[in-house]
Amino acid sequence: MTLLGLPEDIQACLFDLDGVVTRTAVVHAAAWKETFDAFLREREGEDFRPFDSAADYDQYVDGRPRADGVRTFLASRGIELPEGTPEDPPDAQTVNGVGNRKNVLLLERIRSQGVEAYDGTLRYIEAARKLGLRTAIVSSSANTLDVLRSIDAERLFDVRIDGVVAAERGLPGKPRPDTFLAAARDLGVEPKRAAVFEDALAGMDAGRSGHFGYVVGVDRVGQTDALYQHGADVVVKDLAELGGQE
Repeated sequence: MTLLGLPEDIQACLFDLDGVVTRTAVVHAAAWKETFDAFLREREGEDFRPFDSAADYDQYVDGRPRADGVRTFLASRGIELPEGTPEDPPDAQTVNGVGNRKNVLLLERIRSQGVEAYDGTLRYIEAARKLGLRTAIVSSSANTLDVLRSIDAERLFDVRIDGVVAAERGLPGKPRPDTFLAAARDLGVEPKRAAVFEDALAGMDAGRSGHFGYVVGVDRVGQTDALYQHGADVVVKDLAELGGQE
């Protein structure tokens, strides 16, 4: 293993954003809960079963593209909505409308609360780049560029595959491996020479099904066993545990 805790033949590192680089997973979960609870209350009345910010978020939403998260969670409650279009207004009773409603709430929370980075991850990325490894950010979020700029981290990545790029290229999101594979391709690196860094179970599935050389699970919420079950080669609470810290 190298000083970064990676196999010797790894040439590139592919990082998820929320929960790995930034502390925004909790903000996403809160925005989803507000969105889904309002939707369910309006549909089912005050006796509705609320969205669970832990179990429902981890199983149905975390790591997935926004529309996929809406569709998957509502299906778990036996609810099916028309797809609509990405341009649907936030009050539209469509998959895209509900997703856009969540994004409005998310941006409001980011503006009011700001975005905080994980220092251990930033130091790890800096160390990886100094050692000659190429780096990519791979996120389902359409707000990735704004978030990276807010923490002065855009410069740390050679390639960005996010919700915007995925839509432009027609790439399916996690748990499919297509966005990670696109990042490796853009970096000019074979998947078996790339390491994936993810905190979401859907991201673990993507890393394993894409046959990447090493899959690092980042456990911020106490789901180490589940990360291993979904394909992690190693699980850490912070990337500082892998090395690369000065």
